[in-house]
Amino acid sequence: MSESMMRVYQAEWCPYCRRVQAKLTELGIAYVAVNVPHEKALREDLFKVSGQRGIPTLVDGDVVIADDDDAIIAYLEGWYGKVPMTTGYASVRSGN
Repeated sequence: MSESMMRVYQAEWCPYCRRVQAKLTELGIAYVAVNVPHEKALREDLFKVSGQRGIPTLVDGDVVIADDDDAIIAYLEGWYGKVPMTTGYASVRSGN
């Protein structure tokens, strides 16, 4: 996985994650979806990146927005709302 590509730590069952995915798709932003385990205690990769275990969590370079879909969407609209980018995402499963 490219460290420079935007990552979203998420789960398929999470409605807040789907909101973030929809905004990324709407804005045409390429990203990597990192699927985390259902049990928060097993989300070690997410904890290493953000210091917490809640989803969705966005990592965009040095920017980390944890467990707040509204803040993530506001960030995406503010930084990427008027810039067309490559559409698509890659999905990876967290090692834990």
